[in-house]
Amino acid sequence: MSNVKPIRVLVAKVGLDGHDRGAKIIATALRDAGMEVIYTGLRQSPEMLVQAALQEDVDAIGISILSGAHMTVFPKVYKLMQEKGLTNVLLTGGGIIPEQDSIDLREMGIGTLFAPGTNTTDIATYIREWVAKHKK
Repeated sequence: MSNVKPIRVLVAKVGLDGHDRGAKIIATALRDAGMEVIYTGLRQSPEMLVQAALQEDVDAIGISILSGAHMTVFPKVYKLMQEKGLTNVLLTGGGIIPEQDSIDLREMGIGTLFAPGTNTTDIATYIREWVAKHKK
């Protein structure tokens, strides 16, 4: 039996955005890639999300956002993560996010954000490589 701990990813929908099909597809794809996935369900607050990440001892948080609130949600979650000591946890996600906003968020410290239609294998590979590099 291997002692290698599987990568743990929290997949979440923050705020009033009720469209969760994409989040469920990503959660399934990451499970299929061998990761442990915790899906929080709809209408999570940034505080609830960060608390769940602490409790579940995750390696990455993935937020699915289609509401247009990405420039509020990602910085708020990132700030809470820093305050709670989750400095070695990847914050990534996806949805309808303009390229310039994605660049601005990356410059703040948020990981790669994926557009609809991204190959799920690419997302799993990105998470796996980030965790390998940052969680030694």
